[in-house]
Amino acid sequence: MTTSTQASPDTGKGPAPVTGRLASLARTLADRRRIVLILVALIAVGAAAVGAGAKARLSSGGYTQDSAESTRADRLLAERFHAGAPNIVLTARAEGEVDSPRAAADGRELTERISHAEGVVYAQSFWTTGDPALRSADGRTALVLVKLGGDENHAYRTALDLVPTLVGRQGALEVRATGSAQVNSEADEESAKDLERAELLAAPLTLLILLAAFGSLVAAGLPLLVGVVSVAGTYAVLRALTEATSVSVFALNITTALGFGLAVDYSLFIITRYREELARGREVGEAIAASLRSAGRTVLFSALTVLLSLSALLVFPLYFLRSLAYAGIAVVALAAATSLLMLPPLLALIGHRIDRFDVFAPLRRRLPGAATGRGVWHRLALAVMRRPAVVGTVVALLLVALALPFTQARFALMDDRVLPRASAAHLASETVREEFKGAQSAPVVVVAPSLDPAARGPELADYASRLSALEHTVRVDTAVGVFAGGRQSAPPGDAAAAYRDADGTWLSVVSDVDPGSAAGEHYLREVRAVPAPDPVLVGGDSAAQVDTKDMLADRLPWAGAVIGVSMLVLLFLFSGSVVIPVKQLILNMLSLTASFGAMVYVFQDGHLKWLVGDFVHTGQLEVTVPILMFCVAFGLSMDYSVFLLSRIREEYLATGDNTHAVAFGMERTGRLITAAALIVATVLGALATSQLSILKLLGAGLALTVLVDATLVRGLLVPAAMRLLGRANWWAPAPLRRLHERFGLTDS
Repeated sequence: MTTSTQASPDTGKGPAPVTGRLASLARTLADRRRIVLILVALIAVGAAAVGAGAKARLSSGGYTQDSAESTRADRLLAERFHAGAPNIVLTARAEGEVDSPRAAADGRELTERISHAEGVVYAQSFWTTGDPALRSADGRTALVLVKLGGDENHAYRTALDLVPTLVGRQGALEVRATGSAQVNSEADEESAKDLERAELLAAPLTLLILLAAFGSLVAAGLPLLVGVVSVAGTYAVLRALTEATSVSVFALNITTALGFGLAVDYSLFIITRYREELARGREVGEAIAASLRSAGRTVLFSALTVLLSLSALLVFPLYFLRSLAYAGIAVVALAAATSLLMLPPLLALIGHRIDRFDVFAPLRRRLPGAATGRGVWHRLALAVMRRPAVVGTVVALLLVALALPFTQARFALMDDRVLPRASAAHLASETVREEFKGAQSAPVVVVAPSLDPAARGPELADYASRLSALEHTVRVDTAVGVFAGGRQSAPPGDAAAAYRDADGTWLSVVSDVDPGSAAGEHYLREVRAVPAPDPVLVGGDSAAQVDTKDMLADRLPWAGAVIGVSMLVLLFLFSGSVVIPVKQLILNMLSLTASFGAMVYVFQDGHLKWLVGDFVHTGQLEVTVPILMFCVAFGLSMDYSVFLLSRIREEYLATGDNTHAVAFGMERTGRLITAAALIVATVLGALATSQLSILKLLGAGLALTVLVDATLVRGLLVPAAMRLLGRANWWAPAPLRRLHERFGLTDS
């Protein structure tokens, strides 16, 4: 773990040479610096060329489970009955009445044209069905309901080609499009614009932070160069992953930000250590070797913590989360590898010129503690450790209080309100919500694939009667008639044939509750609880939401176990202590509390919206975002923990003084961790400038987590906890001590 900084016992002329695998790798890369850098340049250019086609191959959707009951019901409806909830909804506004001869003719022509388009399961409209629910109260707008075949991604691809031919002026009608497939399409387009905006914002701000941290333009430029190469590799990684699996379109925004931020952070760690080693009197080659042996080792462990945290997403069978796990794991590994392989040859070329153009050098010389190494972080650590119980209790209570709003969190699946207010799909959805009250509540669908209405009509009628008797049921449409209030209200009509095929049937259960609300979820569970004469599948919007939330709740403990166990094992192998791993898990949980409270306070309830820009708040959070944010943020928080602990333990092993080691570690890493956290918070926080509320929520939440972790947790809670536990921080039972001596993570 430690890097020798003592004078050589043989010569007494400066630090002794360093040894170890990473040190040997550093010397090899430095000695062959020109060849290595030429290879890196060629690989970066090749990666950029390969990754250029990544965006076109990314997928939309992935928020529902393929094996869920609701998904299977929707699939059966489309394949066997040519039915199911529409995923494209067109609002067609006429200059006069929608049932005027000209508007009616154009409306029928539009509906007919859509129904014959490739990939369309059905197209229905006010003009073809006469359903009054598809006509607005003022009589000037009508709806066209379109069902596209295939899964979410297939429907999204179909919508990309079909919808542009349908919107705009269509004869006497002005047409707008919404629905899940169109929302996904517009979200894809918006995310591409957001990525450009975030990159333009993050890069110059990152350079300013690096310049403030290093002073030197040369030192500040190196991490940016490594970050750019890492981003080129990120595009290539995403392109390669699309050959093996579906990858969410949002992976492009999230992984490029994560890869760039971590590559810059890891470079910051290594370059800072390199400057320290030069200041201790090492030659350039030995300074590089010492830097990679110490800071490089920490980079490896830091990357491993993020990888393990992201791997917890793999327990969820949603390709939105799984693809982000695959991409995130590959990108974090790439960021670490790029930093470790590029910096030794770059530093060998630059040598002592690393501090060229240091515009802040005079200021640093005048700062208190600049010459003695007892600066503000050292003094802060000592001040905290004088009253550790008071400081620790106050900060912990503050963080817990900030988390309290999360106890009132409500979750739902993504809909059109993730888009900006002015987007076409959102405006069309607002029209549907305001002018088509009868069409707002998507029916619950019940598929009975083996219940033949012709042979078992009475059983079907009895089942439909019981469904219609449920509170909030408006009616139940079936192949044997319409049911309401627990009895048949109308005989089979012309539309009854649509509810049957040769072997089975399906039922449409219309209610008066919002499918996305808590009442809608409760109603869905009541429908599923009604005994059916044959096995049935219950689908619809409420069913999809309930199935997704139930699955996430079932898998969440497993994800927590993956993170908890892997972090405990890794930190034990890293530190040799059983106390530090448990303590760090607790502190990491506290660092997440403020963000989770803010998610509810700002994005669910709509308070302080001006802090992150305008968005449509729905009173609910997208159900997958807190899980994604937890896994990413937990890894980033542990990342900084590893870096701080490495310096504390290094000094503790050298001196045996826990209090001094904590103050030393804080002083050596305080400014560095602050700069690193500001960089990651800036890069990820740039996502908060997105026009998509799902990215805005993720970016703001991650940025806040990182900042809270680097200030309140690392600056106050860590020294307080380290002082309270004292030498017990490093305790482990004798058998585990022997295990660590044999298998502990070292560089030798």
